[in-house]
Amino acid sequence: MFDAQDFPTDRYILQGLAEKRGLTARQVSSPMDTALGLDQLGAALDDDVALVVLSLVHYRSGALLDMAAVNELVRAHGALVLWDLSHAVGSVPVDLSGTGSDLAVGCTYKYLNGGPGAPAFLYVRRELQSTLRQPVWGWYGQRDQFHFGDAYEPVDGVERFLAGTPPVLSMAAVEPALDVIEQAGVRRVRAKALALGDFAVRLADAWLTEHGVRLASPRGPEQRGSHISLTHPEAWRVCRALAAEAAVVCDYRVPDRLRIGMPPLYTRFTEVWDAMDRLRDVLSDRRYERYPRTPARVT
Repeated sequence: MFDAQDFPTDRYILQGLAEKRGLTARQVSSPMDTALGLDQLGAALDDDVALVVLSLVHYRSGALLDMAAVNELVRAHGALVLWDLSHAVGSVPVDLSGTGSDLAVGCTYKYLNGGPGAPAFLYVRRELQSTLRQPVWGWYGQRDQFHFGDAYEPVDGVERFLAGTPPVLSMAAVEPALDVIEQAGVRRVRAKALALGDFAVRLADAWLTEHGVRLASPRGPEQRGSHISLTHPEAWRVCRALAAEAAVVCDYRVPDRLRIGMPPLYTRFTEVWDAMDRLRDVLSDRRYERYPRTPARVT
């Protein structure tokens, strides 16, 4: 089971695996601007569900789920939860062990500051490591790597989920990036993320409402990750005008969303002020009307 509003790659992978194995990839659809409700999730669960895949922080709205509550609910129905932490790790405290999580994956190029080509990561609860196998069998997960045996026999422990040689240069770049987060402390990072997001929302309410902009994220700071989304009918053209003429880079997300990320380690409150002020200017003088309505392939 997956959230139909979640990041497309998660959905595509599940649909492909289900088709390959003759299974059913069932979907439940969360509200576009808020988190999937526990009542809604519970109503969709039954004894046929084996795995639930969810993002801790939603890629579009920034809505934050209650990891412990979801784990408890899904486990009561005899299923496992696989968490996508890509938009959470590095900006939201994540306690996989303490919340009883089963599985997790994520990327390091966002709030972990790994940059382009940064490696991904995974988590498998220790009790599950000996019984699960990943579908791609590679030499790096083999018990005796350099014997190059005929049969695949995965090594004990979490290393069995490796496939090929890890990207050494990319991993070397991640290490000092993680050092910075460790020095700052995730709790302090989270506190600043909450303050930045609340500041951006208050500016949007004060400056942008008259231009047809509204918040497309949960209003409570504790209910969000480290980004917010705003909605406007011309979001695509506004996004292009901001990048080309105002030196403000944000994301466009369908159908009409501007996603504004504020990495707390290095985003200043003055930068949030300037970005929202420039967004107000782009809307006020309607300079976005100089840009085509049709979105490009890369947004």
